[in-house]
Amino acid sequence: MANQGSGPLQLKTSFKSLRTIESIYTGGKAVLTADEQWLITSIGEDIDVTEFDTGKKIYRLKGDTEVVTTFAIKPDGKHLVSASRSMVMRTWDLSTGQVARSYKAHDAPVIVMDIDRTSTLVATGSADSTVKVWDIDKGYCTHNFRGHGGVVSAIKFHPSKDRWTLVSGADDCQIRVWDLKSSKCIAVLDSHVSVIRGLDFSADGHTLISGSRDKVVNIWDMKTHSLKSTYPIYETIETVGTITPQADLSCYGTKYQKAELFYTAGDKGIIRLWSLTTGELVKEQTPETNSKHTITDVIYAKATQRLAAVTNDQNILIYSVAESLRRIKQIVGYNDEIVDVRFIGEDDQHLAVATNSEQIRVFNVETQDCDIIYGHSDTVICLERSKDGSVLVSGSKDKTARLWRIDTDAEAYDQRYLCAGICVGHTEAIGAIAFAHKSKNFMITGSQDRTVKYWNLKDTDFENPSEDNKPRALYTHQAHDKDINSICVAPNDKLFATGSQDKTAKIWNVESGALVGTCTGHKRGVWCVQFSPVDQVLATSSGDKTIRIWSLKDMTCLKTFEGHTNSILKVAFMTAGMQLVSSGSDGLVKLWTIKSNECVSTMDNHEDKIWGLTVRNDEQMFVTGGADSVINFWEDVTSEEQEKEAKEKEELILREQDLQNYLLKKDYLNAILLAMSLEQPFRLLNLFNTVLNERPVGDTSITGSHAIDKILQNMNAEQINKLLGYIRDWNTNAKRSRVAQTILNAILTLHSSEELVELSNAKELIDGLLPYTERHYQRIDDLLTQSFIVDYTLHAMDMANPVGKETMEVNGIEHN
Repeated sequence: MANQGSGPLQLKTSFKSLRTIESIYTGGKAVLTADEQWLITSIGEDIDVTEFDTGKKIYRLKGDTEVVTTFAIKPDGKHLVSASRSMVMRTWDLSTGQVARSYKAHDAPVIVMDIDRTSTLVATGSADSTVKVWDIDKGYCTHNFRGHGGVVSAIKFHPSKDRWTLVSGADDCQIRVWDLKSSKCIAVLDSHVSVIRGLDFSADGHTLISGSRDKVVNIWDMKTHSLKSTYPIYETIETVGTITPQADLSCYGTKYQKAELFYTAGDKGIIRLWSLTTGELVKEQTPETNSKHTITDVIYAKATQRLAAVTNDQNILIYSVAESLRRIKQIVGYNDEIVDVRFIGEDDQHLAVATNSEQIRVFNVETQDCDIIYGHSDTVICLERSKDGSVLVSGSKDKTARLWRIDTDAEAYDQRYLCAGICVGHTEAIGAIAFAHKSKNFMITGSQDRTVKYWNLKDTDFENPSEDNKPRALYTHQAHDKDINSICVAPNDKLFATGSQDKTAKIWNVESGALVGTCTGHKRGVWCVQFSPVDQVLATSSGDKTIRIWSLKDMTCLKTFEGHTNSILKVAFMTAGMQLVSSGSDGLVKLWTIKSNECVSTMDNHEDKIWGLTVRNDEQMFVTGGADSVINFWEDVTSEEQEKEAKEKEELILREQDLQNYLLKKDYLNAILLAMSLEQPFRLLNLFNTVLNERPVGDTSITGSHAIDKILQNMNAEQINKLLGYIRDWNTNAKRSRVAQTILNAILTLHSSEELVELSNAKELIDGLLPYTERHYQRIDDLLTQSFIVDYTLHAMDMANPVGKETMEVNGIEHN
């Protein structure tokens, strides 16, 4: 445990979420800047700008509450043009993240967009069947092309410097070639029988490639506008593009080393490379195991020769053209509902996340780079790890549990997480897993079939992992009457506990599977069970909003913790079993001290149920993941907070001593300044009173000291507000009213009414204090004229220069 062997354990009191992993892509458009520095993605009605290599968010371009339909970046990287369902098009300055221009584009949403090579023009294709060309910097329409008979689904500027040509495709199955100089359609290319999804030009601009959902790619001669070839692709095509001739194609053999290639992707979920001249398949990427995604778009990064596949499950998978389409990186755009999290790896530097999908995402804690583990054929529900973090276990709705050998240092992504075995036997989804603590010899699984199984892992070779390994279940027991939500193995590997929706937690013998005892008392289902690392107790959390501590000797409830306002989904021990951390359906995380039954901290940075919670081995960090798709990294800042508090106390003591010294020296000026900064109104009152009583004969100052008058005159708005609050409180006592009215007199004399009107709460503070002296009648009138004070009571007061009037006139109205 943390801090063992390094002195007495310190109870933790404060955690802060210093890092989060949030969604950056929820579907739609995604592009890379030309220098490949930034990845820009649509996230609902907003657009996120993220550093491509580090995953660090630069800023979010806030939308207009309508979903973003498409966007494009200038080749020079200075501006981004976006369109949304509001039919408004915006030009963003990428250096500041601010809107540079906004204008209505079409009568229906813009579907596709492309910017020309000079960064001057943007072409838009809309659901209203029109194509428009705009001057980006000046914001006006230069061309309005009509002719398509359906939604415009693809658009592309000609790359040549000599030809101002634009091509567009639509769901009328036609491709139209538009001449920008004559503003006319100069050709209609008609061969496809389904919606056009991709258009691109060869490097020399003489050839146009078109891809359609009719499963073919057409090659067109741009000089004659005639069809040269049709290549069957045998999949519904969603994107098509050419590979630059400068690409390193040596890995595909000498035959294709200088060949022109193009890529396609679609409903098969794989990228394929083809010969432009022959239509021959050159290479297809290795399919991801059990993946079900389709590819909606491909981003071609020409500088590094990478193809980034944008999938329908909101992931971006990057493949290297020069390395035979090997996957080299992946970016998770949307995590969906996070159902479980676990630290893995030798130093807990990686986090495995189950996200309501068949994939497991593994994030680097420091860089937030992500690997995706494919293997399960249905949603992964639960995760567990070996004590040393070298083995990860996942349970899924596909009724299997998979063992993964972890090597986070391996360079190749496909060697980092290798399946070392598949446990088959449950008849329903596996919802809970527990791994041995002292070895890697066994694990226990619980299922919606209400049984627990003990799996013998002694014969599993984790050094030479293989999917063919099928561990045996040594026993199977009917454990509960309803779904099993949680399983935990005791630190000594002799007992294990189960928690179920049947409101009970049960203790079992690991060796035989015999029932040792039942913990009954919860009024709702038990969501989580955890053994203490040091004491003979079990912690359970439940849908009845409580955490209970149970004795393992007689199964009695020793303590109950209440504070969550909804089901408590996870609980874990911390600080050598002296504290608990819990997460619930109320979106809150709570830290508890067991001895005092006290909730010492409540953390709030989720907006929905918190399903996942895991504590790092050194206990300096824990992670939560929730239904809001957010992962929070909570770091222990107890020491920092205590040091800060101690430093503040020390500074306060020193300043208090300074104040005493000023008082002894009768240095009232510095004493007043310090009393104000220390926020000590009573001392401040006494100081003002002393200065007023010790006013020298013939002194013409307001407060009894010209220096103090000067201080009051130079006060800022915040200080005046604070002082007016003190004056209001002093004025409620007749003995203090003389000082209060004198200081108020000084404020009104030394500050203009315009300045006072601007104060945030001056009306409430001064209301009731005025008027009080004859020479301020006009000032009061000024304030009233500006609606500064609406209603107040006038009264005569015993002051240094009493008015003694029972009635006075303000704005022509007599007040009694």
